[in-house]
Amino acid sequence: MTIFRFAKGYTRMIFVLLALAEVSACTSTSSTTSSSSSSSVDALQLTSSSTQLSGGGALSVVKDLPPPQNTQNGSEQPLSPNDVLEVNVFQVDNLSRTVQVDSSGQISLPLIGTIAAAGKTVRQLEQEIETAYGTNYLQSPDVTIFVKESIGQRITVDGEVNRAGIFPVTSNSSLLDAIALAGNFSPVGDASKVFVYRNIGQNTLVANYNVEAIRAGKARNPRIYGGDKIVVFASKSKIAVNNLKDALGIASNAARIAVVPGL
Repeated sequence: MTIFRFAKGYTRMIFVLLALAEVSACTSTSSTTSSSSSSSVDALQLTSSSTQLSGGGALSVVKDLPPPQNTQNGSEQPLSPNDVLEVNVFQVDNLSRTVQVDSSGQISLPLIGTIAAAGKTVRQLEQEIETAYGTNYLQSPDVTIFVKESIGQRITVDGEVNRAGIFPVTSNSSLLDAIALAGNFSPVGDASKVFVYRNIGQNTLVANYNVEAIRAGKARNPRIYGGDKIVVFASKSKIAVNNLKDALGIASNAARIAVVPGL
């Protein structure tokens, strides 16, 4: 009889814990979403396709993100201040050197002095340097530039991933590459709620990508560019399951403690 009364009480406890787990899931999701967003506007709570940001410009939700401005069909990203470049002039070693793009976007080279670099692609800068050397100093110069360190080729991955942080990307990095750099999703990360933020001029565009569909070959794997911010949101159902496991663990411990005295 003692055990039967306890069983009824234990069942009631389970139902209470289930309800608490669901409430906790909603609260945890709200908290995680709020802390993981890389923008002042939560992409999951947008009620319109465009929202004004406090710092000027607008945050707009789009189906698919366009390439950044000043890229050649999205294939090459422009240089940025603080990028470190290795400039090689073929068969003229005393003109070859490693330079850094200064805060004003310029580099300094022998004979030709300062030349604007920021905002240009590597190929554009190579052609301008060749023209500058070819005008007064060299016959048919051949200039090659290698980007040793690119400040503009870094992305931020935040939210429900195993290793949030800032990571370098290459000229052909994809969204799947970015998720891999961040150590994949956390136990409660939602693969269908991956938001990518990209600055286009003064405005910010954000698009929702389903990584689960991408991995299954049902959706395109978008390219990721330097400056992008990727935020992974939490899954309410996964949070609920975790909370339920914790709740059932507590209930099981309580059952063992309560049954022993009645034996």
